[in-house]
Amino acid sequence: MADLFTVTAPLAIRFRDGHRQVMVERLPYRDGLLYLPPFWTDLEFGEALHFVPGPIKGGGPWKVGDAVVTVLGCHGTDAGLADAFSCWQARLMELAEDYPQRVLIEKLMKTHAAGVAGPVDCHPAFDTRKR
Repeated sequence: MADLFTVTAPLAIRFRDGHRQVMVERLPYRDGLLYLPPFWTDLEFGEALHFVPGPIKGGGPWKVGDAVVTVLGCHGTDAGLADAFSCWQARLMELAEDYPQRVLIEKLMKTHAAGVAGPVDCHPAFDTRKR
């Protein structure tokens, strides 16, 4: 079984409503997954970052909540996603050393995570407002 966060092949995510998107960066977060789509560098970071709630199951394909993550090009190739990934690869070549290092990307993802995932639910015993 492959680990979703160490596999190096390009990945696509499909949501319950049928919407699909390429994931170019990903990170586990709480009980789910944070990811960035192609051309995230052209957007405000908080707008580009996505959170998919739910436990991560499987070894490829993977299920994250109601979404399914597959290797791009497998199980019914999507020409639109393949084209998006190809264009992203061309952009990466243009960016070269200007593309942020993985450590910085992870830091940015963690910093902005609460904005897209919402606040962490605390146990009622630790809620100081009820005193």
